[in-house]
Amino acid sequence: MAIMERSGARRTLSSKVVEILRREIEDGDYAVGDKLPAEPVLVERFGFSRTVIREAIAALRADGLVESRHGVGVFVLGSRQAPESLELFTQATDKISDIIEELELRIGIEVEAAGLAALRSSPAQEAEIQSRLEAFAELVAKGLSTDQADFDFHMAIAQATNNGRFKSFLEQIGRRIIPRVKFRTAMGGVDPLPNRDKILLAEHTDIAEAIWARDPEHAREAMRRHLLGGIKRYRALTRPKRPKAAIDND
Repeated sequence: MAIMERSGARRTLSSKVVEILRREIEDGDYAVGDKLPAEPVLVERFGFSRTVIREAIAALRADGLVESRHGVGVFVLGSRQAPESLELFTQATDKISDIIEELELRIGIEVEAAGLAALRSSPAQEAEIQSRLEAFAELVAKGLSTDQADFDFHMAIAQATNNGRFKSFLEQIGRRIIPRVKFRTAMGGVDPLPNRDKILLAEHTDIAEAIWARDPEHAREAMRRHLLGGIKRYRALTRPKRPKAAIDND
């Protein structure tokens, strides 16, 4: 059991390195053909063991982002492009119908992910979910943007399914799977909906607690409520506004 926990913790650490390096490659910090820093440099930068760094590089290599040249180093091949079949998710849109349809698809995938996470998550993965939840809560308390923290929380749950397909699905879609990110991008940086970070935090907490309690049905239901809340929120934008006089007379 102790060996399994150490292995799970190492995978979690390597996933953090992968996340950071992938983002830097996709953002252009490392151009195609650039050589990544040597292993000792990465060990010093991240403060993790050589084993963790090697696992992270192996994951980037498996994703086609880098290649190792024997005796020379690790070189960037380029950022992975999302398949055309996923363009609906990755493109900005101001169509409420697009966002609602995407949320309905996410219900079909992430509800089951939450249930599997409740059944399969390791102690290290549970700790990662808790870490992501705490990061979200800290940003809410400070009144800062929670976009990335929201995505990271859902990614931690996908990872905890121990089925790589769930994680790959979210990774390929990226942060724009969060509806407000896509909608705000299309609206020129303005979100017409009121901030609901505190509600999201409560919903995330309910999902996390069900996973920690090893209650797959509660976890599924909590995730379903969470995503349905988003659907209701965006559907409200499509309804015609009632005249003020009608509201006053209610």
